[in-house]
Amino acid sequence: MTLSLNEMQKEVDDYISQYKEGYFSPLVMLARFTEELGELSREINHRYGEKPKKLSEADKALEEELGDILFVLTCMANSLNINLESSHKYVMNKYQTRDKDRWTKIDNDEVEK
Repeated sequence: MTLSLNEMQKEVDDYISQYKEGYFSPLVMLARFTEELGELSREINHRYGEKPKKLSEADKALEEELGDILFVLTCMANSLNINLESSHKYVMNKYQTRDKDRWTKIDNDEVEK
């Protein structure tokens, strides 16, 4: 099942709204985001970097780590009344205009040969 960003934000909000505590403060969520990013960084470093895991450490799925980051990011957006679809459209427009000539584009004629 595919969800839009708006649907994901509503699903997270429905989940958080069932608890009296509600959303954490933005500063706490930033700390949680940093923690989750560190876990993703550690897993990537173990898989693709020069630091192998200890034999006693279990592998974690990258999908799980990215999901944790997405959840915290969605919580932060919801608590700050930020629509992630609008944010995505804004940033894509920024990159498509500001950086349109920054990178070497793929020549479709070369790909077809």
